[in-house]
Amino acid sequence: MDRPETTRAKSGWTARALAVGAHAFSSDEGFKALEEAWGGDHFFAALDRGERKKLAAAMDFVTVPAGREVIVQEEKGDYALVVLQGVVAVDRAQPAGGRARLAEAREGDLLGEMSLLDAGSRFASCLTLSPCKLAVLTTEALDDLSIEEPRVGMAVMASVARRLSLRTRQLSGRLGALLVTGG
Repeated sequence: MDRPETTRAKSGWTARALAVGAHAFSSDEGFKALEEAWGGDHFFAALDRGERKKLAAAMDFVTVPAGREVIVQEEKGDYALVVLQGVVAVDRAQPAGGRARLAEAREGDLLGEMSLLDAGSRFASCLTLSPCKLAVLTTEALDDLSIEEPRVGMAVMASVARRLSLRTRQLSGRLGALLVTGG
């Protein structure tokens, strides 16, 4: 199941990190922030400390200034971001112009997870509203975790699936309410 090094693609995060002025911070500090942000996540909490450290080792930890677009709508995605500190706007450009605010992400929220799983185009853009600390998980790192540390990879996948399921339920509820009210 190993992929030859020559076939491994570099993550889009590498270019995005340069574009947004991201600066790495220590993996020890990142691990501590990840534990604080995701400590309440059932699947993350079920991992032992060593397994959580392996997940953290697969991530990059960065700071990003306010006003930077860390995910761009319609780009191909191959990374997800965990907000460790700060606030990130999730906006969708509208066909008629302008942007619609879909959400504001805070500590513990995951951004870009759909593209992490399917390598599809991004649905929305994500703009830092304040200076942020982020954990970056690339598709390549998740693939490697799933092969080398299946329990850790499965925990990440289960957490992502749970988050997507909750979001789908919320969306279905909103859509149902709109259909009932006709507006």
